[in-house]
Amino acid sequence: MLKKEVEKILQYVQKPARYAGGELNSVVKSPDAVDVRFAFCFPDLYEIGMSHLGMKILYSLINSLDYAWCERVFAPDHDMEEQMRANDIGLYGLESGDYIRDFDIIGFTLMYEMAYTNVLNMLDLAGLPIRAGERRGLTPIVCVGGACACNIEPMADFIDLAFLGDGEVSVPLVCDLLRRCKKEGKDKQEFLRLASRIEGVYVPSFYTVTYHDDGTVKAVAPQDGAPFPVRKSIVPDMDKCFYPESFVVPYIDVVHDRAVEEIFRGCIRGCRFCQACFLYRPIREKSVETINEQAKKLIETTGYDEISLFSLSSSDYSQSEEMLDSLLDWTCDAHINLALPSLRVDNFSDSLVEKINRVRRAGLTFAPEAGTQRLRDVINKNITEEEILTTCARAFNNGWTSVKLYFMMGLPTETMEDIEGIAKLAQKVVDTFYHCENRQKGASVSVSVSCASFIPKPFTPFQWEAEDSMQSLEEKQKHLLACCTSKKIRISYHQTPTSLLEGVFARGDRRLCDVIETAYRLGCTFDAWDDHFQFPLWQQAFEKCGIDPEFYTKRKRDFSEVLPWDHLDYGVSRKFFECEAAKAYRGETTPHCRVQCAGCGANKLNGGNCDAR
Repeated sequence: MLKKEVEKILQYVQKPARYAGGELNSVVKSPDAVDVRFAFCFPDLYEIGMSHLGMKILYSLINSLDYAWCERVFAPDHDMEEQMRANDIGLYGLESGDYIRDFDIIGFTLMYEMAYTNVLNMLDLAGLPIRAGERRGLTPIVCVGGACACNIEPMADFIDLAFLGDGEVSVPLVCDLLRRCKKEGKDKQEFLRLASRIEGVYVPSFYTVTYHDDGTVKAVAPQDGAPFPVRKSIVPDMDKCFYPESFVVPYIDVVHDRAVEEIFRGCIRGCRFCQACFLYRPIREKSVETINEQAKKLIETTGYDEISLFSLSSSDYSQSEEMLDSLLDWTCDAHINLALPSLRVDNFSDSLVEKINRVRRAGLTFAPEAGTQRLRDVINKNITEEEILTTCARAFNNGWTSVKLYFMMGLPTETMEDIEGIAKLAQKVVDTFYHCENRQKGASVSVSVSCASFIPKPFTPFQWEAEDSMQSLEEKQKHLLACCTSKKIRISYHQTPTSLLEGVFARGDRRLCDVIETAYRLGCTFDAWDDHFQFPLWQQAFEKCGIDPEFYTKRKRDFSEVLPWDHLDYGVSRKFFECEAAKAYRGETTPHCRVQCAGCGANKLNGGNCDAR
């Protein structure tokens, strides 16, 4: 229930429903009936956070514990923040309206490095010190999870612990531990010591980092018996893994306003630029029966008329034909749209097209990633131009008139010829449309080309690579625009200053904590949004802290260098990454997991078993 002071200010902000709560399926408990109160914070706007599957899963999981209550918290937009600060209103949970500074755990999910200043701002809005060392009591415990936890070093000074891997395993264990520590009167240090023994829990304060004179990491040493390395937690059996029976249904439009069913976790492909592919290994699939039952339940409890099948590559599900038949048996009759994102061009079959045609058709998106076959082999994309054009022809002959193609720019070994290849491939897709006899007559084709800037990420074969400079990326962007002459091709690309910062924090170390705090103090928040991003203030922050951002971006690392995240274990071996990096420069590809096991090591996390084989 909202406090009266909050109700009074909602009339002065845009989209007050972001801050009101009370949505269908939100969970309300009595504070007196629980031992642990958990604030699940998403460091971005409501519309973004309410689309995030991880938040939906953990929100329901924590609330399934009789002793815990999880509430949702989102970053207020600038208009709401201004009202909150002017009226001395602290950050609060949407379910109760209570200030989160009084909660036991404040957890942030971090999927993007450009959200880091929002974490600091939300802690400050809550009335808490942003530095972990200044928060003295046992509670609140400030923790993080998500993809960025794989190298949380640039945020190490602000958090108490990080969840590595599948939170369904480790989050309930930490909640239970905190409940016991509260009852036994233990202090924060003792709680953190015990928490660090839980698989998938990383406590940065228990690890000392030393540096060489050249600024590279010399060593990361565990203290107080902390584990080394820290291994991520995984759910071994997705059929037995917790999954919500309902989602909170927002009152306003959000980015992905639909039911979502996760069909498997992990990826068989091994694209060398892709962090998610390696972070979420090994492959673990749900059965067709589980998918069907969970999808039905979500539709019943939410009232949605669309359900999206979630994974890193939907068409790589090993029983895709059976799964789609099972789902279409009831979704078509109930007029429920079935969305299949993340399709691959090399398994977009006629039978898959026939099944997609039975539901509401949306635009098709494919990801060639590179414009030439040479560069696609370097990044291990394992698709050919012929497969791309054949897939597009199949789509055009079945009624589609628009295709979106995703590419990356700034990849290792990339040349201007590879950039020209993007334009040439897009033009070939346009030409393919007009060569299709069964295309929609009288219709025109639309090809959207989206180019992301390549950012080397931890736990990938390209984690040692130098990042392309802003100047080089801008030259390539201009060259691509000059190479595209057809009005049927639309080009979009990322802003280069944002890519620079993302690259710095993706592979950064603890010395960047001062930079992030300085930038926040200067006024940087919502850095992922172009209309809020203030690059000059970031430049000022780096200068004030005496840190050169190009140390983290332009410098190619040697295999012998200690990387800031080397003490964390996500299952895939460092040796495998080194071998894949060497193969990239030889232009050699590695078959995907179902063709041949490449020995990445991830199956050790699942008792030596790997569904992908």
